[in-house]
Amino acid sequence: MNTNSNSYTIIYASVMVIIVAFLLAFVSSSLKEQQNKNVELDTKKQILAALNIADVEDAEATYNSVVKGDMLMQADGSLVANEGAFNTTYKGEIAEGRLHVFECEVDGQKKYVIPVYGAGLWGPIWGYIGLDEDKNTVYGTYFSHAGETPGLGAEITTPKFQTQFVGKKVFDGANVGLCVVKNGRVANPDYEVDGISGGTITSQGVDAMLKNCLKPYEKFLK
Repeated sequence: MNTNSNSYTIIYASVMVIIVAFLLAFVSSSLKEQQNKNVELDTKKQILAALNIADVEDAEATYNSVVKGDMLMQADGSLVANEGAFNTTYKGEIAEGRLHVFECEVDGQKKYVIPVYGAGLWGPIWGYIGLDEDKNTVYGTYFSHAGETPGLGAEITTPKFQTQFVGKKVFDGANVGLCVVKNGRVANPDYEVDGISGGTITSQGVDAMLKNCLKPYEKFLK
């Protein structure tokens, strides 16, 4: 075959594309199991962070020691064990009637962790709310995002923002009282935390996320 012909060039390019595509598919398939394990471990670290547990040497072992059950809330507010696979995302779970609750024990005290998710300015935001045994007092929080602005909306990931929630109450009567208000406008410190200066829309997103995701748990929490 004439190596200078157009036909040779097209055939050669096509063969190379097929070979590269096969190799990429093989590598992706080979690494998929490890990638899934890494995502699962990162999710467990996020749950631990909502319990104020971070930077542990063996997060898997710590999770197994602290988290006593991955549970699902029933219509009457009771809990049953989640028989399905461990979730790494909880978007859409509430709409499907799957209300996850993690039963935990920290320093001999019972705690509960509830996943939350919503929308920020530029994309998804999510997190976990750790509660004391009374189910109404915040023990710890973890929030993250997909693409909020550094120095503004992305500040929801910082201890400065997250530690504000500790000790706040969840329900104010029949409604979710836990909320984020405009920076400097906290009027009821039992329930309200300062929003992020310059990150108004993301702060509003966190506020909506808390209300939308915690309200369905009312029968369990109250």
